[in-house]
Amino acid sequence: MADWDPSLYLQYSAERTRPAAELLARIPLADVTSAVDLGCGPGNSTALLKQRWPTAQIAGVDNSPAMLDEARLALPDCQFIEADIRHYKPEQPLSLIYANASLQWIPDHYQLLPHLVSLLQLNGVLAVQMPDNWLEPTHALMREVAAEQGYPDRGREPLPGIHAYYDILTEAGCDVDIWRTTYFHQMSSHQAIIDWVSATGLRPWLQDLNESEQKNFLKRYHERLVEQYPLQENGQILLAFPRLFMVAQRAP
Repeated sequence: MADWDPSLYLQYSAERTRPAAELLARIPLADVTSAVDLGCGPGNSTALLKQRWPTAQIAGVDNSPAMLDEARLALPDCQFIEADIRHYKPEQPLSLIYANASLQWIPDHYQLLPHLVSLLQLNGVLAVQMPDNWLEPTHALMREVAAEQGYPDRGREPLPGIHAYYDILTEAGCDVDIWRTTYFHQMSSHQAIIDWVSATGLRPWLQDLNESEQKNFLKRYHERLVEQYPLQENGQILLAFPRLFMVAQRAP
């Protein structure tokens, strides 16, 4: 897959950073000595960790060189590591593992989350936020347009769900705080919705298509978005964006 585009991702930095801040606010740790931001992207979420715990050793992990270059420029005092989240292993157990809008790209959470808990100190926290929009029109239409045009399913898997996550994390020895929030983002046009998802969810669907195929895909996708997302009285579009949050503290 082509590398991520930090400038495209950061077009909606305020909307992407808001759930990161709300996840951070629910972390029940006064003192943190070591933290890692898994899937740190361009460092917008890592910056929140640094602001809250300025003396902690904070690292960011991502598999995108372009995103890491952006993060290093923004936060020269933090360490940034190019690695697959599944294979990252810190030198010492961590106070905090923070993953904002990254773990949804990784399959088999029944194995992944207990593994991440095992990397924590006792009383350490795993804090996770993931888009939970697999059934929303933005993402359902990607699958439908691909099927119409004869392309294979390239989307990510649906999340296991709140009850499954609660069981996974409690069985891994954690006290669990879990909730779901739906944001309604004001979008100026249907093309703006495409710009939003082009930085993330739409990438796998377009990666193997040539320029003409991409154009046809996006044309049809735009038509279907117009059908599903009506204009408000002021011409704006309200884009529903559900997100799942989990804060799991490893019991002593």
